[in-house]
Amino acid sequence: MSSAWWFSRRHIVGIVIAGLGVGLLFSSEQGRAESCSLVRDHAGLTFPVERVDPAWTCRLQPIVQGHTTESKIGPIRAALSESMYQHLLDHPPFTAALIRRLHLGRYESEVRGPGRFWGDDGEGTKGIVQLVYEDLDSRIYYLEGSHESRLLPHVTGKAVIFLRTGVVREPHSHEAIDSTLVAYTKLDNWFLAGVVSFLHPLVAKIVTSRLQKGVETVNRLGVAMRQDPQWVLSEAAKPPSLPEGQVVFLKNALSTDPDTDKALPHHRSFP
Repeated sequence: MSSAWWFSRRHIVGIVIAGLGVGLLFSSEQGRAESCSLVRDHAGLTFPVERVDPAWTCRLQPIVQGHTTESKIGPIRAALSESMYQHLLDHPPFTAALIRRLHLGRYESEVRGPGRFWGDDGEGTKGIVQLVYEDLDSRIYYLEGSHESRLLPHVTGKAVIFLRTGVVREPHSHEAIDSTLVAYTKLDNWFLAGVVSFLHPLVAKIVTSRLQKGVETVNRLGVAMRQDPQWVLSEAAKPPSLPEGQVVFLKNALSTDPDTDKALPHHRSFP
């Protein structure tokens, strides 16, 4: 037999083995996806988890079922119209930049892909946030991040956040948003997770405080927009320039929003 024949035979066998391996891997992943599930009820709220992509369900399930801490925040009210609130949720880099310019916080954010953002709260917590599912009043997020402070060493972990929002009418017919978050956090470090009975109050407090502060900061942003929209827009227009489309959206929203106390005149323009 020629060496060429042996090479061809080995090559074909290798392809067959590789094909079987891929097939087995696909089958196991498919079977795993079919066996993964999420409960619908979280802290008294029901979410349409059956609409989540099966691959994501398998990533979220171990965190929810094997969580280190569970936290519920809210409902917390934000002085924002539904359209503005949804826009801020959909554009974290713009929201973070606006919060910094108004001296409401030190948040930073960057786009890292469709529905995927990097964020830093300026107080030791940073990581990647991925939007997994959304509809008119529910969102589900997956997070991978870290926290560092004087009380805890460098801690990394993953989290699943279920967000429920609802539109409410305040006095004087002002529109506002009530937000409730349910967060499941799972630490990566097996030792820290193992002594959770000791660390639980501290970790839970950090998670809760970060989530609550984020929602409350958005509320402060809404209050600023409602009380002095001209100031908000002038700060947004200062250099370094924000994306033009975002500034245009903000101007139009503040010009037409009946909830603002000092609505912008429609003819006013900013550089």
